[in-house]
Amino acid sequence: MTADVPAPVKFLDLRAQFEPLRSKILEAIHEVADSQQFILGPKVAELEKAVAAYCGAAHAVGVSSGTDALLVALMALGVGPGDEVITPAFSFFATAGCIARLGARPVLVDVEPETYNLAPQQIEPAITDRTKVIMPVHLFGQCADMTAVMNIADAHRLPVVEDAAQAIGAEHTGRRAGTFGALGCLSFFPTKNLGAFGEGGMITTNDEALAERARLLRHHGDRGRYDHVLVGGNFRLEAIQAAVLLVKLKYLDDWTAKRQANAARYNTLFAEAGLAPGRIRLPVERLGRHTYNQYVIELDRRDDLAAFLTKHRIGHSIYYPKPLHLQPCFADLAHKPGDFPVAERACTRVLALPIYPELPPTDATRVVQTIRTFFGT
Repeated sequence: MTADVPAPVKFLDLRAQFEPLRSKILEAIHEVADSQQFILGPKVAELEKAVAAYCGAAHAVGVSSGTDALLVALMALGVGPGDEVITPAFSFFATAGCIARLGARPVLVDVEPETYNLAPQQIEPAITDRTKVIMPVHLFGQCADMTAVMNIADAHRLPVVEDAAQAIGAEHTGRRAGTFGALGCLSFFPTKNLGAFGEGGMITTNDEALAERARLLRHHGDRGRYDHVLVGGNFRLEAIQAAVLLVKLKYLDDWTAKRQANAARYNTLFAEAGLAPGRIRLPVERLGRHTYNQYVIELDRRDDLAAFLTKHRIGHSIYYPKPLHLQPCFADLAHKPGDFPVAERACTRVLALPIYPELPPTDATRVVQTIRTFFGT
């Protein structure tokens, strides 16, 4: 790069994580290649045991993606046509999409303004005689208020499925995401804190019967020798992905600590720049361990700042620009603007900044300095 054109600040740099582990990861891949066991098998079983231990769950079931983890979890609980599943209006599409794919109705509720997680006080008014499941989302790496969620679920005898796709290792009151409800769902998409070399997911549970049901469902409901006791699907985890994840899992806590350190650095830099509190609202940590899959700020003129950052070659992203209740495919839910004001406000005001573990401190400083320039301070 020329002296007057600084290198871009990357939103995410997967190569920076891969290079120190290159030899270990390639050795693990070669081991799978030599074994010629590509689907499920001993590597997947080893990963399931390791992830269950890491999360503090009795069982873990490897599946083909985080989306399929949600789908299989709902299938394991018998969700189908006529059922309702309560879930937040502010999340990645798969949260509500998996409900709809099973012929059930996503019953959307608003979120908390501080964490963007499901607001527990919104749950009870949404419960009907058709409610089958409550599905909170642990967004951006922070657990929803699972004490409140589980109190409501237990009072109404409803199972809970945790969408923990962004929150492996996150904690609420000392317990890890994916261990509160009947089932928890993890994603190993490459951008996650623990990312595969492609798609991958995991279901966690303390219920042996649900674990066995999930194992059947991921393999066409086949309990052996083409004896299909359930109508499942092809939701199997590949051995190569399991091998890669087994290498990377050993480093997850260190990477999480670095994400947390980067978040703390941002907090300090924004305070020193006079931007927070005031012009920018910083992430709020509540009730436990935040793993910072994303570092999300909130502000007025979000889109103007995003354009300014693009101009100055600063990586960023918007999660999510349109709430679930206003997506065209959910028009049959008959929602309108204003139904979930906190979610709608978040969609116009949140902005994610680079937070990956290997982010250079100088890049974080440049991000904040550029935002300070935007505000003219």
